[in-house]
Amino acid sequence: MVKLSRSKIYLAISLVFAVVLIGVLGYRYISDYTWVDALYMTIITMATVGFKEVQPLDDTAKIFTVFLILASVFILGFAISVLSEYLLGRNSLQLLKKKKVRNKIKSLSNHVIVCGYGRNGMQAAEKLNAYKKPFVVIEKDKDVVSKYENDILFIEGDASEDEILKEAGVEKAQYLIGAMADDASNLFVVLSARQLNQNLFIISRASLASSQNKLILAGANKVIMPDKIGGDHMASLVVMPDLITFINKLSLEGEHTTNLEEVTIEDIEGYKNCNSIRDLDLRQKTGCTIIGYIAPDGDYIINPEADVEIQPKSKVIVLGRPEQIKKLNDMFHLA
Repeated sequence: MVKLSRSKIYLAISLVFAVVLIGVLGYRYISDYTWVDALYMTIITMATVGFKEVQPLDDTAKIFTVFLILASVFILGFAISVLSEYLLGRNSLQLLKKKKVRNKIKSLSNHVIVCGYGRNGMQAAEKLNAYKKPFVVIEKDKDVVSKYENDILFIEGDASEDEILKEAGVEKAQYLIGAMADDASNLFVVLSARQLNQNLFIISRASLASSQNKLILAGANKVIMPDKIGGDHMASLVVMPDLITFINKLSLEGEHTTNLEEVTIEDIEGYKNCNSIRDLDLRQKTGCTIIGYIAPDGDYIINPEADVEIQPKSKVIVLGRPEQIKKLNDMFHLA
């Protein structure tokens, strides 16, 4: 529709220029006007403003003027209608697109809300997208929204406003990531989101160490300091480079390149017949090794023994090569 409207606009502009050109040439050679007078006569004739002629017209010039007026009325009318159609059509497409996005967001539940689409927000979105976790991004920069709106569900606005959070489905969301650069903005988002959804798991970014406690008091479950993590990581590369390189290998991005996976016990086929980690037999079935166990109360056991009793709603952390993780995902439909 937009391409069709644009082609009509090009046609209308071409016709207008053609009429102007014919008018100028006609007055120049029929009435022997100068080029400036011929252009002036053409414009006032097309505009039908009723200004007086530069000089009296003979019969031939009058007949030419009549045809020029008729052509101008139809062509200018066509040009105005095409321009109006394009502008209205463009607005209608934008409204239709926004309505479609709203309907998609309304259908979401247990999704993630990412507040801010800067460096950290973009990285979070890429990771969520790689794991096919549904998410919505709230961003107030219109240029950023326009640039990425074809690939991501965006809500344009201030994430600290209750109405914007509700539009993003905060009441049905499972997680919220406060990824804005300003700590004060993240604090307001955490306060607003916690009031709207008491069960929401909130992860907030912080730039200053003094902001950590404030964000936790406001309702954040986890507070991440990217600058501190970056500094620790660089220092670790100095004191234990091989270990950090190995850990980095475990954190490669992408659905089929990860070496770690978190598995809910209920996702494992036949788990009801298993009493211990040994009974799961993931090593034999997939090649993956269980390196962690998370009890229903949130207690972590690193490198659990084979005799550790598994309970409903618990999780296991498994380690494996990408192809082994993929086999695990395919077997238990986790992908």
